[in-house]
Formats: sequence, structure tokens, C-alpha cells
Amino acid sequence: MEENLKKRSGNCLKIVVFGPESTGKTTLATQLAAHYKTTIVPEFARIYAEAKQQKGEKLTSEDVLPIAKGQLRLECKASGSELLICDTDILETITYARLYYPEFKSETLQKYATKNTANLYFLTYIDTPWKADGIRDIPHKRAEAFQEFQQTLKTYNQPHILLKGSAEVRLQKAITEIDKLRAIH
Repeated sequence: MEENLKKRSGNCLKIVVFGPESTGKTTLATQLAAHYKTTIVPEFARIYAEAKQQKGEKLTSEDVLPIAKGQLRLECKASGSELLICDTDILETITYARLYYPEFKSETLQKYATKNTANLYFLTYIDTPWKADGIRDIPHKRAEAFQEFQQTLKTYNQPHILLKGSAEVRLQKAITEIDKLRAIH
């Protein structure tokens, strides 16, 4: 398993859009990738959950490690770019595992989470309308979920910017912050 969780190769700048469900992560990641004409790494957990749902199955704690591995595989495939925009990452997987499966523990996952962090995280706030989509399922726990995501970034001591407001306000703030980072990278 450890071989599957090794850090992506290359010297790209990795930006992660990070936060609870239905907070505009995919929209922002897509906009940023288009703006910078670069690669977007999709949210593997969604792909995985939709596949299970089509089979009539639900996610369990047994799915956490396969989701983490899948996310890292997608990042590795895309890591040839100078700038990589990720619609979530392994820290998001860990956060959701804490929310859904408090009993879940994995030293290997924790170890590799510290080796696969980003240059910058955009923490998306819960000031967007919650939209049901068949996968999302915790509209009543948005504040609690946001606190968990914020705590993850603090626990792992990750650089992050809180994004609030409209999609346009978030996009402009994100572009400004990425441009600053690119200038010194």
C-alpha cells in the first residue's frame, strides 16, 4: 500500500480547493484551471462514490484508503504541469473519514498525508447554498464540517486562504493569491 501513496513526482505548484460539500470547490477549481490553462485533478471520492451508488452500495470506512490512493493516482498522472489545481486532496479524505467514520484510524494514511500536501489551500466557506446531488448528505452539519476542515489545515500546519462570498469574488481572490505564489515559486 505504501508504494501507492508516495508523493507525485515533478516540481509543480500544487493548489487545492478544500472544504465541506456544496461550497463551490468544483466550480472554483474548474474556473482556476481554465484561467491558468492548466490541469485540474478531479475529486476521486465523488467518482468512487457514484460508482458504488450505481451498484446500490454505500460508502464505508473500508473505502477510505482506496479513495486516498485513487486521489493520489490522479495527482500523479497530472503532475507534469507547472501548476496543478486539485478539487480536493488526501487531507480532504482524512477530514471526511473523521466526519463519517470517527473510529477509522490509519497510521500509513496519516504519514503519507504529511508528504502529499499542497503549496496553498483555498478553504471554501459555507456561505453558498447547499444543493442536493445524490452524493451530498450532510446539509444539517455544514458548520461542524467546516470546523473539521479548518482544523485539519491547522493540525497539518498548511498554508491556506479562506474564501467567502460569490463565485466571482472567490475566483478573483484565488487568482490574486496564486499569482503572488507563482511570482515567488
